[in-house]
Amino acid sequence: MTDFNEIQQDIVEEFSVFEDWLDRYNYLIELGNDLPGIDPQYRTNEYLINGCQSKVWLHADLVDGRLQFKADSDAIIVKGIVALLVKLMNNRTPAEILENELFFIDGIGLRQNLSPTRSNGLLAMVKKMRLYAMAYQAKEQKAKNHE
Repeated sequence: MTDFNEIQQDIVEEFSVFEDWLDRYNYLIELGNDLPGIDPQYRTNEYLINGCQSKVWLHADLVDGRLQFKADSDAIIVKGIVALLVKLMNNRTPAEILENELFFIDGIGLRQNLSPTRSNGLLAMVKKMRLYAMAYQAKEQKAKNHE
């Protein structure tokens, strides 16, 4: 499996080929279009991320010790942003998600080129993914302690 930071570096390199932000936004839209849809059962208020201006649904399962994320959004650029996060964090252990810093966000200039509300939404998405990781890590620890 590719290293967490290697994937971030790949994302930075993918975005570096685009000279302006219009092209980068178009690329984000493409990424969002490629994101597999989320099951309708997860398109409910329970899975909505608070702090996002647009609607973003996120669900995670732990499969063989690795988080499997499913996400969707009703906004095309936001859907591309969540697709990047899923690309990076999908199929990772909770510890990998919690122990690694997300340098690609600044590396591609994303934070500086988002509106304040979208930037807050991005932070809310990252926070929610980390909360899933914490919850599953705690659940795994509890199971180990009861063995």
